[in-house]
Amino acid sequence: MVLKPLSIEGAWVHTPEIHSDSRGLFFESFKDSELRHSDIPFQVKQTNVSVSKLGAIRGIHWADSPPGQAKFVSCHVGSIIDVVVDLRVGSATFGNWDSRLINSSNRESVLIGSGLGHAFIALEDNTLVSYLCSEEYSPTTERSINPLDRTIDIDWAMLGGKTSFSMSERDRNAPSLDELLKLGLLPTL
Repeated sequence: MVLKPLSIEGAWVHTPEIHSDSRGLFFESFKDSELRHSDIPFQVKQTNVSVSKLGAIRGIHWADSPPGQAKFVSCHVGSIIDVVVDLRVGSATFGNWDSRLINSSNRESVLIGSGLGHAFIALEDNTLVSYLCSEEYSPTTERSINPLDRTIDIDWAMLGGKTSFSMSERDRNAPSLDELLKLGLLPTL
């Protein structure tokens, strides 16, 4: 399992080797034994699945550290632009974001370390995404930032090709990066 770093430290992309024949295709999307041989700490404790409509934005989410929550995100049906946001106060890339197209054609996955924010926009109806999570969901440690936050300035229209989006009330009403920074609620290095 080869992981290549994204521009945000603590985030990687996995491009699987796809084997095709007359029956279809096969690939290993995640292999714990190979990940354990790297310096990347990740153990699966929960798997989540979402199905989203075209233009749906999910995130920006993260969990308080400790324990935090790392995620291994894959898109099995449809396509997304997956976004990683550095929320770690003291990081050289604090407030920056990086994105990656993940779809049912390239079969890539993104591994997002603890302390980083995660969001995506669905580029097709019925887009199915799975998240392997390093910790179980805990409503008391789960946090969010408004995905339209002007400080982070993710260009969702450019990424998703749409100017209207759907998102949960929780995400729409979530605080900004600056508000969370003032409250001391962001992770630190």
